[in-house]
Amino acid sequence: MHNMKSKKNNPKANSNQTLSRLWLGIGWFLAFFLTTLLVFVATLYCLMWMFCKGPSESARDTFVATMLETGNMKFVVSWYLSEEEILAITSRKASVTADTATQTDPSLVSVNAVSSNEGTTTLTLVNTEESSNGITLVPITGRTFEAQLLIIEDPSRIELATIYPWSSMDREKNGMTVGEYCDTYGAIAAVNAGEFETPSGINWGGCPIGVVVCDGEVQFNEPSAGDVMVGFNVNHILIIQEIGAMTPAEFETYVTDNAIMDAVSFKDLSDGNTNHFTRLIMNGTPVELNGKGVGANPRTAIGQCADGTVLILVTDGRGTAGHLGATGDDLINIMTEYGAVNAANLDGGSSSSLYYQGSYQITSSFLPNSDASRRLPTAFVIMDSTGGAQ
Repeated sequence: MHNMKSKKNNPKANSNQTLSRLWLGIGWFLAFFLTTLLVFVATLYCLMWMFCKGPSESARDTFVATMLETGNMKFVVSWYLSEEEILAITSRKASVTADTATQTDPSLVSVNAVSSNEGTTTLTLVNTEESSNGITLVPITGRTFEAQLLIIEDPSRIELATIYPWSSMDREKNGMTVGEYCDTYGAIAAVNAGEFETPSGINWGGCPIGVVVCDGEVQFNEPSAGDVMVGFNVNHILIIQEIGAMTPAEFETYVTDNAIMDAVSFKDLSDGNTNHFTRLIMNGTPVELNGKGVGANPRTAIGQCADGTVLILVTDGRGTAGHLGATGDDLINIMTEYGAVNAANLDGGSSSSLYYQGSYQITSSFLPNSDASRRLPTAFVIMDSTGGAQ
């Protein structure tokens, strides 16, 4: 009786017993957590192994293409496939056909001409909203994605917005969301535009890649292999031009000689590290992507009809609402159905986002920005018909 009472009234013994139970509980929790994590990782690894090594070549090619189009997940395919196997997949039909145009013929577009597009699309259209300011918003439902298509009658309302000047010493300067671009520029709508740098794997969105031309000024000038310029000249005609082989001086001359006003760039390149594509329709002819763009991802694309009407398409993907995303052919089909004579893919993936009349129509697939967009160095904005950039 005395021993039991002493133990019961011993604060140190009670404290040790409490700590022992606490550590035991923590141990059980950690064991459960680590076991669950191990099972999840093993399941995910086996699932991706099945895509890469399974019997379906189509599933493998789609998986590889999808991963190689991402910004920070390209390394995943190297876990399962050798460099030679990856190159074999991306180069199987990696180049466009020889007769595909490499530059836009501006004479095919006559701004303010009567459109020949009769709206013969066979895609599912729901709740089409047409505003009184010359912009039509068309929701589109595809097999593996949902999208929003902006149809802008007056191409002069489209401008490039940037956070220029860039900081040459600080590559981690923050960009702005497309909603912030709308607020800053007093725009009706905005979408993501060109590529940008991801220092340390973090998308600060403060520094572009390739080239940037804003209001006729070359604000960034580092063209590299595979770069394709996408933008508008002084006559508001969409120009798609290969610039990867140009020097910075040659690009400056090209901008001046062709009166380029607003433009960015994206990659049209397929190798063991990337599988990007830019050109979709050139001078009325759909581009044969031949192995590029077969992955399913969120996308942003821009096109122009013969009468100058501009089409801006943004799709979801990467699990958003359960959707995988759109392929390059999906973009070509939609742009073709709506009468585009020229069309190009812009930066996509987690960058794809659309802000229209005060709210997001398509948000980023990147979880931290799932209610808005990523921070970006550039955005195409659609101005009110009565005004321009602030």
